[in-house]
Amino acid sequence: MGHVAVCSRSTSRSSYAGIMVTMMLLLAYMPCEAHLSSTFYDKMCPNALNTIRTSIRTAVSSERRMAASLIRLHFHDCFVQGCDASILLDEAASTTSERNARQNLNSARGFNVIEAAKSQVESICPGVVSCADILAVAARDASVAVGGPTWTVKLGRRDSTSASLSQAETDLPRFTDGLEKIISLFDNKGLSARDMVALSGSHTIGQAQCVTFRDRIYNNASDIDAGFASTRKRRCPTNDGNGNLAPLDLVTPNSFDNNYFKNLIQRKGLLESDQVLFSGGSTDSIVSEYSKSPTTFNSDFVSAMVKMGDIEPLTGSSGVIRKLCSAIN
Repeated sequence: MGHVAVCSRSTSRSSYAGIMVTMMLLLAYMPCEAHLSSTFYDKMCPNALNTIRTSIRTAVSSERRMAASLIRLHFHDCFVQGCDASILLDEAASTTSERNARQNLNSARGFNVIEAAKSQVESICPGVVSCADILAVAARDASVAVGGPTWTVKLGRRDSTSASLSQAETDLPRFTDGLEKIISLFDNKGLSARDMVALSGSHTIGQAQCVTFRDRIYNNASDIDAGFASTRKRRCPTNDGNGNLAPLDLVTPNSFDNNYFKNLIQRKGLLESDQVLFSGGSTDSIVSEYSKSPTTFNSDFVSAMVKMGDIEPLTGSSGVIRKLCSAIN
């Protein structure tokens, strides 16, 4: 599944030299989790995390929606080539940008916020902190900025020198995907169905464009709540207003809470890919659990975000530290 770190491991002393040599050879070729550490920049750039936090707080305070956009940007980065900041690369002679994938085009946003945070960090520690790590930290800081949970971000990712439009097209979920398809996409990245439902809960904040939910609100066969559909139609006419925005959570659109799951139980999921999480399938019980226990949801969301941040990072001598997040050095 991409870049696997190979690590050395110590073995206990043994008088059986032959056995020891064999064991060492076996261990040398056993993959281990790439080494990320929350203290990675403590000596190289001790003010990195505070600098990023200030930058992200400023961005979210001027536009609350940005919190959801930054969490989504980290997610869409990690699902394509791993958490390597490949989504941030602009179209160039040697790069076909992932921003042009259908799942990102005209919807992925926050690039300028990450670039601004990178610029701030570069001014104090040039060439040290990766864009991939800034994305991971920004997602955590965005959650906190809107009342969501915090977590310890593991660091030490490096940046890719390539992007993959084709992998973005195949590996990122679409708003029309069914439950089994979504479960499969997450499973391919080592994330469970429970992780997937918890991560979907980030739709407690943010907004969606009319074009992504029009079919659902005008489909008479849909399982959508009629009153909710009627409300949504006001800003989403049948033939116009593709870019008109609606909150994914109508009740508390700017607060990170468990209302998203309560909405699903009431058939008020805005996107088709939201409502399939509670539609008589295998994830109904998880949605019910999260709707009753914000503590469980927050805890599982944190766990899933940490796991997602571990997807195929470039570490050690792999990758680079980009000077600008949008371009290869």
